[in-house]
Amino acid sequence: MGTNDYICGSMEFGLYRELVGVARPLFGAEEWSRLKALLREGIANGAYQIDAHGVPTLERCIRTGIVIVEKTGLKKASLLTALFDPMVQQGLIAPEQFKEQFGEDAAGLIQGMCRVKELYSRHDSIADENFRKLLVSFAEDVRVIICLIADRYVLMRMLANTDDTDYRLHVTEEARLLYIPMAHRLGLYAIKSEMEDMVVKYEHRDIYDDIARQLNETKRSREAYIQSFIGPVKAKLEEAGLRFTIKGRTKSISSIWNKMKAQNTTLDHIYDLFAIRIILDSPADKEKAQCWQVYSIVTDMYQPNPKRLRDWLSVPKSNGYESLHITVNGPENRWVEIQIRTRRMDDIAERGLAAHWSYKGIKSEGAADSVMAGIREILEHNTSPDELRKDFALDMYQEEIFVFTPNGEVRQLPKGATVLDFAFSIHSKLGLTCVGARVGGRNVRISHKLQSGDTVEVLSSSTQTPKQDWLNIAVTSRARMRIRQGLNEIRNREAQAGKELLQRRFKNRKIDISESDMSRLIVRMGFKGQTPFFHALMEDEITVDDVLRVYEEMHAQAGQEVHSAQDFDIEKTFAETEKKVAQENDVLVIGDNLTGIDFKMAGCCHPIYGDDVTGFVSINGGIRIHRSGCPNLLRMSERYPYRIVKARWSGKSGSQYSITLNVVGQDDIGIVSNISSIINKEPDTLLRSISIDSNGGLFQGRLTVLVSDLSSLDRLVKKLKQIKGVREVERIN
Repeated sequence: MGTNDYICGSMEFGLYRELVGVARPLFGAEEWSRLKALLREGIANGAYQIDAHGVPTLERCIRTGIVIVEKTGLKKASLLTALFDPMVQQGLIAPEQFKEQFGEDAAGLIQGMCRVKELYSRHDSIADENFRKLLVSFAEDVRVIICLIADRYVLMRMLANTDDTDYRLHVTEEARLLYIPMAHRLGLYAIKSEMEDMVVKYEHRDIYDDIARQLNETKRSREAYIQSFIGPVKAKLEEAGLRFTIKGRTKSISSIWNKMKAQNTTLDHIYDLFAIRIILDSPADKEKAQCWQVYSIVTDMYQPNPKRLRDWLSVPKSNGYESLHITVNGPENRWVEIQIRTRRMDDIAERGLAAHWSYKGIKSEGAADSVMAGIREILEHNTSPDELRKDFALDMYQEEIFVFTPNGEVRQLPKGATVLDFAFSIHSKLGLTCVGARVGGRNVRISHKLQSGDTVEVLSSSTQTPKQDWLNIAVTSRARMRIRQGLNEIRNREAQAGKELLQRRFKNRKIDISESDMSRLIVRMGFKGQTPFFHALMEDEITVDDVLRVYEEMHAQAGQEVHSAQDFDIEKTFAETEKKVAQENDVLVIGDNLTGIDFKMAGCCHPIYGDDVTGFVSINGGIRIHRSGCPNLLRMSERYPYRIVKARWSGKSGSQYSITLNVVGQDDIGIVSNISSIINKEPDTLLRSISIDSNGGLFQGRLTVLVSDLSSLDRLVKKLKQIKGVREVERIN
């Protein structure tokens, strides 16, 4: 009997054929022969018997291997681990022999699986704190975790018809508590979604069957509605010359049940049972523009709900998810969710490389994001085993801990992270008001160092403010950055109070001090800027009397320092910069018809082609171009009038300039779509991002747009102001 016949005799032929179809392209002829021979040896030696719960081990291993390749993007080493783990576990092949036959990468991976299985043998329940704490450390390689998730997914599917209901419920509970959250973390959407459905099926069979029955009964009418909705949209998109695929999908049973529970209603009152997905075949440089073009087309056809706009194109989710989600009022007054994305975005999401769970409201920030972003990148680009080992080496996991929120969400933090780091990983406001936490049922300070497996409940107070010594407590970059921002905000508020105090005292003495004199006074007293100076005044490090005394001394000195044009040789500056080759179509002419000058647009006022502009010679000899009314330019012109140079636009605008607009108006349905529609219809104008907040019947939005010149901007602003409900449109940079 040949090897193929022997293996087929131990399982159904269709399953073996599926394995060959998935696995054969991954192996050379010699390796494939070794794989079949080893599999035959394992079968002959009883490594693949039916287990104590009636599950055929061989079928389980093969199905797990197929899932690993098809649903996670992992390849040869992970497939080998799934197939031959039972043989290594039973000592039928030593890791050294496995290494000789299939290489170091596969051997290392299967040893990681052995360590995890050993961990399982020592802990009866995944609820055991030590199990949760040690799992990732024992696995060493993230691919072991993925293999575990795939194995549990397959096992749950195989237990659908088992008579051992206690074992099925035990497996389901482990999936709900551990494997589904880990699939969330890794963005394995397809696996996660089906596992959630199976949890409902096994733990709440009557609910599952009832929802499935109702969905089946309404399937025909639902599909008809989807087609009636898609038809007109498809025609409009084709008319616009776009290349795309459009399809509808019914949401998972678990998702529907969660909506029923959250809304405390029945299935017939859940209207968004399906979503429409528009997938564009866009070139890389036109992805965002075409997505917004589709948005404009759809919202011209159907009234959108602005509160349900989700823009993850301008700023992708922290886990890399990119898409534009809108909800519109379709035929028969039914709300329909539409997801707009490109082929690349959809491929990432469908293959588990974007964490779909994140946009359902579960936060994922800090160190966990950097780890998961690396996982997504590795899987997406099919990196080599050597790169996998490099990116997910043992020492990286030794430097990480895994802690839990009271709701069971996992947070990954660096080893040595404190309660304060954990609070900032949840939300900046929570971190800034943190006063401590409850860990393991006891109160701890913000400086308490967390351990893997801890469940942390953050305690906060509205009167708490960040302290300087918090920078010595926090270890994550996110927390330290937020603390510095909080401290700076406090310093700025105190500095403003100090400035107002000093201005009152000067006014009482009838002293009218100019900004330039104030700047010289601040420098004379040994401060590098206004904020530290005024802050020191409020902290009583210096007194108002000290400031007045120095001011009087400064003016009493006959040799008072006076800046002159000789301090800065502007002619030398121009001589050096004119060495650059002048361009025929320079967009700017500086000074007396000078071209070819090295200049940059100032970041404080963002001038665009057509603005009235002025140049300022910087210390390094380059020219900074400011809008003529820029407050910074006005202050600098008072102090350094000799460094101001004329500037004017010339030629034609060959660039697009980023401008941010603040829009305020009535919070009416359709206002967002009207705004975006106007922008997208303007020539040489591109909407880059839109952010809308609603409060008390009003909305305030920030729009970032690309325009070619001032006239384009003025035309856009005029049209936006004509939109019904818009009260104010203001350029804010």
